[in-house]
Amino acid sequence: MIWKPNVTVAAVIEQDGRFLLVEEETAEGILFNQPAGHLEEGETLLEAVVREAREETAYRFKPTELLGVYHWKHPKKDITYLRFAFTGEIVGHDPLQALDTGIIRACWLSPDDIRAGKDKHRSPQVLTCIEDYLAGQRFPLSVLTHL
Repeated sequence: MIWKPNVTVAAVIEQDGRFLLVEEETAEGILFNQPAGHLEEGETLLEAVVREAREETAYRFKPTELLGVYHWKHPKKDITYLRFAFTGEIVGHDPLQALDTGIIRACWLSPDDIRAGKDKHRSPQVLTCIEDYLAGQRFPLSVLTHL
């Protein structure tokens, strides 16, 4: 069998000092994550992050910068994730839209609330992305090439 990492995307969205997270049902219980998910066949990384943010939060997300690329191996599963995290802006919201299966709610949390709840994060990538964002880390979208 050939090993392959799971390619995922995440939207790191800050507004008025708070970050948009989702509370979701997982095999490990109810946890928090950025709006995130797997890259699907035929879509670009940017298309994937826009889709995932909309499906999980009902917010329309416009990515403007790459926050970073994060490599993480789940300690209890034989799964490795390669996460492309993007920052950007909210360009709309549909409060009547149903959220993706497993998503309990979308919520806006302060950095202190996120830090205090790190034992309830889906992965260490959640807080790492927030800290990188707060440190000012950003890369232009031009670093991505889709052929």
